[in-house]
Amino acid sequence: MTWTGAPEAPPSARIAALLPSLQPSERRVAETIAEDAAASVDMTAQQLATAAGVGRASVVRAAQSLGYEGYPQLRVALAREEVADPALGAEGSLGVVLGALDRFSKTLPAAASGLTAGAVEEFLEALDGAGRVVVAASGLSAPLAYDVTLRLVSAGRPVEYVPDSLAQRITASQLVEGDVLLAISGSGTSTTTVGAAITARAAGATVLGLTAFARSPLAQHANTILVVPSPAPSFTGELLLTSRAGMALVIEGLVEAFVARRGRSATDARAAALTAISDALIE
Repeated sequence: MTWTGAPEAPPSARIAALLPSLQPSERRVAETIAEDAAASVDMTAQQLATAAGVGRASVVRAAQSLGYEGYPQLRVALAREEVADPALGAEGSLGVVLGALDRFSKTLPAAASGLTAGAVEEFLEALDGAGRVVVAASGLSAPLAYDVTLRLVSAGRPVEYVPDSLAQRITASQLVEGDVLLAISGSGTSTTTVGAAITARAAGATVLGLTAFARSPLAQHANTILVVPSPAPSFTGELLLTSRAGMALVIEGLVEAFVARRGRSATDARAAALTAISDALIE
């Protein structure tokens, strides 16, 4: 049986209504979610399947029986059900702003916790030696694509970024061995960005991934992955805050390391870029 009730009904209501009619394996998935929805929302489909003692396909079928297109949509619905409406405290809006800054400052040490010397060197070596470098990103990760493109171009490393997601996929299909696709996705689950990564791998290119989650589809399809934990290291937090500040700081650091790696050619390129910037300024 599949959910036919109100479209806005939360997962808990759907599980309560449909649990007796679900197939045994689907029922175990629903029961696992009902027992601890907060933990379930941070699980991948495979992790939830393992927790429920079923196959991954049962998780997908359970999500569909509950009225969702698939498991990602069920996860978002679970996260939405957990979220309480925000409220202003005694300090008002300024307190909210200062609280957000304080939370972020406390997470800065963790921003580098997923980086390793080996992964960073592989990342920079691939960028340095690539024939072409194409960046794939969408949504709130798109500004990071613009940022890294401008920074690397200013350092003498030609980089291509086309904002349109279909164009990214087409460009990825035209890469060859020796080229690089730099895929950026905070959640690591963006269908357009992951699709571009899969396409680039199939074409023989090297895929570099930048994401907040080590266990994500993007991480699975990248040759080298750099993980920069989110200030709110949970699926719900990623959906709500969608902060890319930590990733932006890591990108700045990577470009500085790239300049140091290239030496004189990169510093000369930067000098030329500064001249162009100077000519574009007015009093």
